Amino acid sequence: MKVSPSIKAFDAATPAAAAQRRPSALARKLRKWRGLLLVVVLPTALAIGYFTAVAANQYASEARFFVRGPSSGNNNSMGALGAMLGGAGFKAVPEDSMAVREFLQSEDLVRELRKSVDLVSIWRRPESDFIARLWFSEPSAEMLTRYYRRMVVAEFDSESATVSLVVRTFRPEDSKLLAEALLRASENLVNRISDRQRGDAVGDARREVGIAERRVIASREALTSFRQQGRAIDPTREIAASLESVGRLEDALSQTRAELQEKTAYMRADNPQMAVLRNRISSLETQIRTERERLTNGRGAAPELLAGYERLMLEREFADRQLASAVTSLETARADAVRQHLYVARITEPQEAESAQYPKATFTIVSLFAVLLVVYGIGSLIFAGFREHAS
Repeated sequence: MKVSPSIKAFDAATPAAAAQRRPSALARKLRKWRGLLLVVVLPTALAIGYFTAVAANQYASEARFFVRGPSSGNNNSMGALGAMLGGAGFKAVPEDSMAVREFLQSEDLVRELRKSVDLVSIWRRPESDFIARLWFSEPSAEMLTRYYRRMVVAEFDSESATVSLVVRTFRPEDSKLLAEALLRASENLVNRISDRQRGDAVGDARREVGIAERRVIASREALTSFRQQGRAIDPTREIAASLESVGRLEDALSQTRAELQEKTAYMRADNPQMAVLRNRISSLETQIRTERERLTNGRGAAPELLAGYERLMLEREFADRQLASAVTSLETARADAVRQHLYVARITEPQEAESAQYPKATFTIVSLFAVLLVVYGIGSLIFAGFREHAS
């Protein structure tokens, strides 16, 4: 059997074509490690290129402070920082320090700060790089706040009750300027809190004094009206005088009856002196009866008059005591307001950095490489398990 020349030519060309289609050793290695190259090596190389050729220097200015308030007199509760810096009357206020820390990270502060500091220009300096800089020339308050929180860090230390503030910009003088502005804003916030606390305390005490004064005035007006209507300046004394008068009348009645009985023994019944004594006794009895009826019956009866008068006097006494207590509370509140003044005590002042502390290229690159390597390892294990399960 004869073989066609074309078939012979195809058989001779097939090994050469197969040799040309077979990938080289480098291509096989790249295909084998393409996952590692894409996930780990390429991002790390891009990071190295950015930090070495593109990233701009960032200068940090740091300050530390705490909020100082009145001490309760127990120096043992002041903590290590209080023992180091304080004396009599010193006390760190952790709650207000935490409030200041939250304020330093708030959008309200950013809005307030934009009125006095050109934040956009500070973070869009010509020497900044295109990745780290503020991208927009007219950002919204929310967008500027997000970038601000990247460049300004405020942390609270619960052990020392201090706040550490770190500000990053692309110029050392900008970092110091912004840190000073943030400290002033913190001091203004603490002053507002202190003034509000003192104003509330003194204001409440003043309102209590006003209420007590109105009660005193009302009680005195009610007593005056009672005296005018009852036509009695002091019913207690007047009733006592009336009772004393009744007592004198009863004594006179007793003496007159005794005299009548004495004269009855040696005088005739129709004697004129006997008639005079009987008339005197009758008059005294009528007068005593009239006085007793006046004291016990009618609108001006002694029990009702005394009850109303004593009630008004008791109300006036309570009102006077309430006013005296309110005035004392007001004076105490004013004295406490003078003592209980909160203010920001600076531990370290912001300074101009002499060298750039950011970006931390070595730390960032090593951390990125380690994280990507771990991610690649986990991903490789997961895909290997899938392939084994599929086969």
